[in-house]
Amino acid sequence: MSDTASASPAAAPMRIRARGRSFLALVLSPEAPLNLWLAGLDQQIVRSGGLFSGKPVILDLGLLAADTTGLTTLLDDIRSRGVRIISIEGGDRSWPAVAGWDWPASFEGGRPSGEVDLPEQATEADTATASSVSGGQTLVLEGAIRSGQCIQHMQGDVVILGAVSSGAEIVAAGSIHVYGILRGRAIAGVGGKSDARIFASRMEAELLALDGFYAVTEDIDPAIFGQAAQALLDEDRVRVLPLPR
Repeated sequence: MSDTASASPAAAPMRIRARGRSFLALVLSPEAPLNLWLAGLDQQIVRSGGLFSGKPVILDLGLLAADTTGLTTLLDDIRSRGVRIISIEGGDRSWPAVAGWDWPASFEGGRPSGEVDLPEQATEADTATASSVSGGQTLVLEGAIRSGQCIQHMQGDVVILGAVSSGAEIVAAGSIHVYGILRGRAIAGVGGKSDARIFASRMEAELLALDGFYAVTEDIDPAIFGQAAQALLDEDRVRVLPLPR
């Protein structure tokens, strides 16, 4: 018997599985003089609470020059404020001032989503909204959630009796119910609660997340966008479905 006839058949190549996942990132564009810009950043962090906390941020150096005063320490100055820089664009690695930077790898292909409306000084109404609690395990918030506000509730569901603006974020261990327009980010099922859902009277969300799986605006069927809808997890995929009328 020939060697060819006795050889074992080659194993079929294993199928490689891959999934797309989209994330929203803020873009910071520092301007000279940098000492005043950093002071403004400090004030913004105080005003907006968790806007930058844990969020991916891209640093855009397009408004700066190679000889901008304070550029050498800018990256460390920003990171020391708890801002997580995932990418740098708009500058030049050959600039002497940035030679010692720990320059993250650049991301390609992202699409601008417009300016985020950063909040001004928090008002008494904002404070009342964020502290209104009912039912022990369920957090009930009355009124609109403004851009830049981040509401986190790790003990159960969150109910919003109002709109969630673009740039706002709601995070819950349980489900999220929005009796108004949902334009911001809704992150439910934190901690492994895969049966959590996100409900909205008008679904126009920037980002929907359930138990670590994400969908963005472009993933919402145009026929459902702006309608009463719910988001649920179906085989590791966030699906957005219309609510029964």
